[in-house]
Amino acid sequence: MAHYYTLGKIPHKRHTQFRKPDGSLYSEQLFSTEGFSDDYSLLYHCHPPTQIIRTEPQVDVSPRIAEEKMLQHRSFEGFRIKPAKDFLESRVPVLVNNDCHIVLAAPQQGMWDYFYKNTDADELIFIHEGSGIVHTQYGELPFGYGDYIILPRGTIYQVSFNDENNRLFIVESFTPLRFPKRYMSRFGQLMEHAPYCERDIRPPQDLQTLDEKGDFMIKAKKKGMLYGLHYGTHPFDVVGWDGCCYPYIFSIHDFEPITGRVHQPPPVHQTFETSAFVVCSFVPRLFDYHPLAIPAPYNHSNIDSDEVIYYVDGDFMSRKHVTRGMITLHPAGIPHGPHPGAVEKSIGARETKELAVMVDTFRPLMLTQQALDIENDNYVMSWAE
Repeated sequence: MAHYYTLGKIPHKRHTQFRKPDGSLYSEQLFSTEGFSDDYSLLYHCHPPTQIIRTEPQVDVSPRIAEEKMLQHRSFEGFRIKPAKDFLESRVPVLVNNDCHIVLAAPQQGMWDYFYKNTDADELIFIHEGSGIVHTQYGELPFGYGDYIILPRGTIYQVSFNDENNRLFIVESFTPLRFPKRYMSRFGQLMEHAPYCERDIRPPQDLQTLDEKGDFMIKAKKKGMLYGLHYGTHPFDVVGWDGCCYPYIFSIHDFEPITGRVHQPPPVHQTFETSAFVVCSFVPRLFDYHPLAIPAPYNHSNIDSDEVIYYVDGDFMSRKHVTRGMITLHPAGIPHGPHPGAVEKSIGARETKELAVMVDTFRPLMLTQQALDIENDNYVMSWAE
């Protein structure tokens, strides 16, 4: 998905001898997607990355489904998710299906005595509040407000936060997260009409090679179970790597909005895609400039997708009573649109300062018990005159 990048020391040819100063071999690891048929990176470790010394009993962390089927507009107060000290324990799934889990989190601290990897899903972590560093075997990823952190499945990482005030919107994707195909040339470059380019992609930096032996626990999630795997060497013992499969950051503030004389459809806001859903970014932008333009979005029916919007900041001209961290779910099958009075109110407005993340899934989402705990009652009635 990302362009080719390299960091640290690597041999001239892949799969050849690469020796340490003492003459022993570094250990090469292929980190590949779709078997050996798609993007990959090659990492060079001080020690083989396979030395498990003990394991712990597995723990069930699968979502608790409250409603599997429904046809009703819903709304949830995301900031009502209570903070939790531990990064993993803070993660609360709210909307899920077999393609993705949409998760809220308010961690007060990072991970100090363990590492984590999601073996099933690519992770998109949107930073609503907070800042810090994601530490990986590829290097460090400093992050802050408005950043999308993209972590390919299987990435081993630790997170450290600068303070206790953190709010995250997380999407776990069970199919690969990609740049939209229509943005890409046949050679893999982001094209001129794309709303961002390679200069906006922040790859890992400051590779730290930690050549240490001991007891290092990686908490690995697979099929809804969390496994504790203890390794005899530090997972961040990499001296160098190269390739196209690695974690990176893209800031929502670097998304360049596409505007027109009349209202543009949601695909102009698309930022990432999978075979099962898309992610869009709504950012501050000028409104439509046709003399008779109506800036508010038209009523529409998402016949083939459930629409989820996570409201970040700013003023939203199409909705009433929007709060920071609010989530709306508009399921496929029934139309939705601006709240009463919003259309007339939008006429003549020059710009919007809204900031939001949208996820449109092609298969229905289910509600978890935690989602019901933070639901705004009677949201479905909020279009009544």
